[in-house]
Amino acid sequence: MSLAIALLTVSDTRALEDDSSGDALQQRLEAAGHRLVGRLLVPDDRYQIRAAISGWIADPAVQIVISSGGTGLTGRDGTPEAVAPLLDKTIDGFGELFRVLSFETIGTSSLQSRALAGVANGTVIFVLPGSLDAVQTAWDRLISAQLNADTRPCNLVQLLPRLREV
Repeated sequence: MSLAIALLTVSDTRALEDDSSGDALQQRLEAAGHRLVGRLLVPDDRYQIRAAISGWIADPAVQIVISSGGTGLTGRDGTPEAVAPLLDKTIDGFGELFRVLSFETIGTSSLQSRALAGVANGTVIFVLPGSLDAVQTAWDRLISAQLNADTRPCNLVQLLPRLREV
């Protein structure tokens, strides 16, 4: 099943032309048969982040949003704070599993990751660190399987039609 996915890069130092993490995500989602329906780059500013993601949450044509960047601990890192208030439900296991997998490659530095996921208005949102290794790990080892309708015993694709239930 082909899903409509929007990508947001959060960075004060990159432009779309040199966004290797965003490029890697785009290549992977397209190789998996999904459709890129939007791609933006915004600075580490929680209101610009929130505005971009809110627009996609409100758009019924967007099923999945993946952001990369702004998940660290510095003063400018605010993506989790920007996104968390928008979520109707969190997918706590995503951040937990991501940090376990990251531990395999970056050791205890993985505790600095504030990766998260959740659902807002029926849209699934993944918030990833901005490094190339982080987005590759997240897509290759977690996200791609959950966006594949053949993954058993369950996957996020089968839940998409029910995420807006009241």
